[in-house]
Amino acid sequence: MEPEFEERYSRQILFAPLGEQGQRRLRSSRVAILGCGATGSTLASLLARSGVGYLRLVDRDFVEPSNLQRQNLFDEKDAAESTPKALAAAHKIASFNSDVLVEAQVADLRPENANPILSGVDLLLDGTDNFETRYLLNDYAVKNSVPWIYTSSVGSYGVTMNILPGETACLACIFPEPPIGAIETCDTAGILNSAVNFAASLAATEAMKLLTGAKDSLRRTLLSYDVWGNQHAEISASVPSRDCRTCGRREFVHLSGEGRPHITLCGRNSVQIHEHSRPIDLAAMSERLAPHGLVRHTSVMLKFQKDSFELTLFPDGRAIIKGTTDPAVARSLYARYVGN
Repeated sequence: MEPEFEERYSRQILFAPLGEQGQRRLRSSRVAILGCGATGSTLASLLARSGVGYLRLVDRDFVEPSNLQRQNLFDEKDAAESTPKALAAAHKIASFNSDVLVEAQVADLRPENANPILSGVDLLLDGTDNFETRYLLNDYAVKNSVPWIYTSSVGSYGVTMNILPGETACLACIFPEPPIGAIETCDTAGILNSAVNFAASLAATEAMKLLTGAKDSLRRTLLSYDVWGNQHAEISASVPSRDCRTCGRREFVHLSGEGRPHITLCGRNSVQIHEHSRPIDLAAMSERLAPHGLVRHTSVMLKFQKDSFELTLFPDGRAIIKGTTDPAVARSLYARYVGN
């Protein structure tokens, strides 16, 4: 091994289940992380420091001050400048491990862009904040036989599960339908950074096992743990359900785009508006909006403040409307200031 490589990962190489061969396999691995918030940024940091050679970071959002309590790849400058999370995370990783190739994509995973965003990797990791996107991720992974790891945390609670298409249960086997009724989010229940780190650390370790071929050591359960209440539970996920719509009957309804609603983002009073295939000239839009409110833009996004609402617009036409959880209000504001 190159001296610099051997020195950087010396303590990991000394770990017998990995060794030199495992470290080399990590270096040749390709991983996509969907979402660079609390869970995603922790996963990205752990895997980059572990020596995974290629990381594709995909996130639709930007850094805010409230993120800094738990999202460990960002700093106050990122929050002050509202830097897109994928770009901020890539910049931070480059500062501590320039040997890792990081591809940052400021994008929202949708059925129509799932293939270019998710293809060409060995493993998909979940750093998202909603079941809608997770079902889409599950559809793609099962259809294309790509392993992925479900991970989530809220309050003091973390949960994770390995999904090996054709071998273990998929997400839809365990949760045939999305949760209904009032669902706790970071915005309503808060979140402990220790719960995030716990869940992400478990998932990152499982990722390393999978990437280095240690499949016999993989956990085959849905594991949940409450770090405050000291309670944990495990549900077997070792066998796919023959009745599962996704991996049993191979009906990929989420990948086909059936019934996708607007998404209220975790941790903020916001609604996302999807306008795919609608390029926006941010400089021209900035001039257009300037008489109507406070506006500033960069090459990757535009922020427009009007009364109690804030509109963040991206070059693909996507927007995040802050100040409401009502999709109708968000759509009205979008139509008024951006156009139908």
